[in-house]
Amino acid sequence: MHLLEKISKTAGNTFAIWVILFAMLAFFIPGGFTWIAPHIPLLLGIIMFGMGLTLSLKDFKAVFQAPKSVIIGVVAQFTIMPLLAFLLATIFQLPPEVAVGVILVGCCPGGTASNVMTFLAKGNTALSVAVTSISTLLAPILTPALTLLFASKWLPVSAGSLFLSIVQIVLVPIILGIIVNLLFKKQVEKSISVLPLISVIGIVAVASAVVAVNSAKIAETGLLIFSIVVLHNGLGLLIGFLLAKGLKLNFADQKAISIEVGMQNSGLGAALAVAHFSPLSAVPSAIFSVWHNISGPLLATWWGKRTTKGNSENKDSSFKA
Repeated sequence: MHLLEKISKTAGNTFAIWVILFAMLAFFIPGGFTWIAPHIPLLLGIIMFGMGLTLSLKDFKAVFQAPKSVIIGVVAQFTIMPLLAFLLATIFQLPPEVAVGVILVGCCPGGTASNVMTFLAKGNTALSVAVTSISTLLAPILTPALTLLFASKWLPVSAGSLFLSIVQIVLVPIILGIIVNLLFKKQVEKSISVLPLISVIGIVAVASAVVAVNSAKIAETGLLIFSIVVLHNGLGLLIGFLLAKGLKLNFADQKAISIEVGMQNSGLGAALAVAHFSPLSAVPSAIFSVWHNISGPLLATWWGKRTTKGNSENKDSSFKA
């Protein structure tokens, strides 16, 4: 078990490397990864179940301790990224399937990797966890509604079908994870250290499958989609930070909000795109998964070093990370 824990920790610390490596392999050897595509919803369900195992009631105390920061984070998550996605799709006149894919990933909740990035950035980790948890629980309502609002200009959107998929893929596994954690707390605590390994394997598999299925299309339009994804992610990080700063949150909270806004649950975006639109619509999510696991660690490392060198504003946070 100790060896497995070490492997899990190493996998978590080198997450970005594995995503990039296997995405490249999937692009050049697609036949080795296309078989994973039908299992994307199951893989995401397992990841969400793992998230549920790590949640407890204390994770939601942040909402009551300092609701302003949590509300800002959740509202920013579901306004900044969808609006940016719509603007980018309109300005660059993206093909319908690609436009819907960009908007879909923009309407998804924050990804769990954002919590790790916030920790590395010496940000307010408790705030990050609270915003991720609440935005994920709100996703069955807000993600379909926002996708319908912003994407129906390009393709027909069934908000009801999206709602059912998110309930099945996200909400049910998380609730099951929370229940298992409550009933078997001691056993869960013993195995919790291997969850990063499961998450890494799951997210890498999802990204690889989407890249493999769309390798030919990526070769044709990959540069355009990559540019859109970089802009989407970068502007999300920047605007999230500026919003938190403008609303007088402390530096630790500013970093947490920035990372929460900029890093999406791209695995969910890919699963929904494949199920309800087309494999091509999943490409923005796949590229987003690769890119934000490059930009996130780079930003977190830079912020973390700044804090270590003398910036102690995060100690003034109203949360305890």
